[in-house]
Amino acid sequence: MIRLTKDFEAPRGLPRKTASLCPQCQKVIPATLLEKDGKVIMEKTCREHGAVWDVISTDVPLYLRMEQYARDGVGYENPKFPTFKGCPDTCGMCTHHLSHTALALVDLTNRCNLRCPVCFANANDAGYVYEPDKDTIRFMLQTLREQKPVKTVAVQFSGGEPTLSPHFLDACSMAHELGFNQVQVATNGIRLANEPGFAQACREHFLNTVYLQFDGLDDDMYRKVRGVPLAKLKQRAIENCRNTHRPKAEIKAGKTDKPLSVVLVPTIVGGFNEHQIMPIVNYALDNLDVIRAVNFQPVALTARIPDKDRFQMRFTQSDLVRVLCTEGPFEKTDFFPIPSVASMSELVSIIKGKEKMTLTTHPGCGCATFAFVDANKKVIPLPRFMDVDGFFKNIGKLVEDYRDARFGRVRLALAGNKLIHEVSKYFDFSKAPEGIDEKNVIKIIAGIFTEGNKESLAKFTWKTILIGNMHFQDSYNYDIQRLMRCDIHYAAPDGRVIPFCAYNSGPTYRTEVEKKFSVPIDEWKKSKGEKMKLKTIETMGVNGEVVVDQETYVAQAMKNQPGFSTKK
Repeated sequence: MIRLTKDFEAPRGLPRKTASLCPQCQKVIPATLLEKDGKVIMEKTCREHGAVWDVISTDVPLYLRMEQYARDGVGYENPKFPTFKGCPDTCGMCTHHLSHTALALVDLTNRCNLRCPVCFANANDAGYVYEPDKDTIRFMLQTLREQKPVKTVAVQFSGGEPTLSPHFLDACSMAHELGFNQVQVATNGIRLANEPGFAQACREHFLNTVYLQFDGLDDDMYRKVRGVPLAKLKQRAIENCRNTHRPKAEIKAGKTDKPLSVVLVPTIVGGFNEHQIMPIVNYALDNLDVIRAVNFQPVALTARIPDKDRFQMRFTQSDLVRVLCTEGPFEKTDFFPIPSVASMSELVSIIKGKEKMTLTTHPGCGCATFAFVDANKKVIPLPRFMDVDGFFKNIGKLVEDYRDARFGRVRLALAGNKLIHEVSKYFDFSKAPEGIDEKNVIKIIAGIFTEGNKESLAKFTWKTILIGNMHFQDSYNYDIQRLMRCDIHYAAPDGRVIPFCAYNSGPTYRTEVEKKFSVPIDEWKKSKGEKMKLKTIETMGVNGEVVVDQETYVAQAMKNQPGFSTKK
């Protein structure tokens, strides 16, 4: 069994050197991260286009603390490109990429029924339709499952609006059939809210989780961000998810019934909707039977923006932590970077005797806290009763101890006693929520920190929620060291697997891939015939039209057309 992590090889501390991109010509240029006026900033100079700088973090101590938990992965045993030609010019993956895929994205279409200025896909202005057929979708999924040393276990269908693809439900079933244990969709929720029976159809086709675009609780915010009032629609989508049931075959096999899980995904723009952060969290706390996480995404500024506007709109993960701590029940020490759990995953891999998905992103990519919520809605972050800091710092020794246990029986024997003792000593059970003790602590920790079975947490009287963020890069704050450690990857129809921030910003592989495997809009319309007049790409967003009213939606629906249904 191979090692899945190693010591962090990138420079730490401030100042430090890295490589970035010129926002104008996209050439790779040297960059420096340094402390200035209490902030971490990036400075870089292009010989042709001059100097530019941006804010990376507004909290220097928090930024440096996150670095302490960095671990590197070991990359791929079977990269697409065996010869490295420079980053980000060999994405696909190459021999220098350090993280295997933790979450794969598969775009099912670039059609959309909204026109959002903050969208990565920019679907409506493309001038072509990108919509892989079923054979291509299967090929992309198989490519992900063939990765070594760790097969991809989680896939998220995206777009455009992925639910508009005529193959969406088939794709969900396909992913389940191929062995993905987490099947997700990133959606605006319009179909889930407006189409009777669609949410349950998703569940019947083995969809697990809905990553729901959710920018706030009032229509004024949605009018500004999305162009249309969507607040009631979002709530209706969540309610429809709540009322779903597990596929009958799984219930018959003994699995507990559970609805579609919802993760709220708010895009946060500095000076614009940051006042919605805690109301969104509180809304999630009021709906924990269906909402399991809030994953904030500080906006990535992928277009050319005047400096004054850019600095106002820039919102970093440190800004998110500040708001959560000043307006909510959290403290800075409640938050840990994504790679802090890497050694825990490797420990589970050693005990199980099988390589498990391990998170080895750069510590600057995102952070999160895991909280317990009791019957009175009191929020108890995990670090209030567990020395998470001490646990993470010492788990490396456990990894090496267990690695010395070379035979399965020895590993299991050690797991039965030593691991319980080692983990339990980091808990103050007198402060823990009711029901957490030495007997079940291992299951609980595995459920929190690994890809383990979260249903092990469901039997308790309290509920749980993950509050985190993922700050995707743009060409202003692009850091090649971060890119080399990205573990959120797009699958392309030609077999490439491309890091998120390379796909959507910088060299923008999205444009290259979509153009290569797309057809012009007029040709796409023609192929659908006159009967598609109501349902062409024009009524899905190209001209700005969007159907959000349920009665209008059903009235306009045309049987058997992509993205629409009259089933009730």
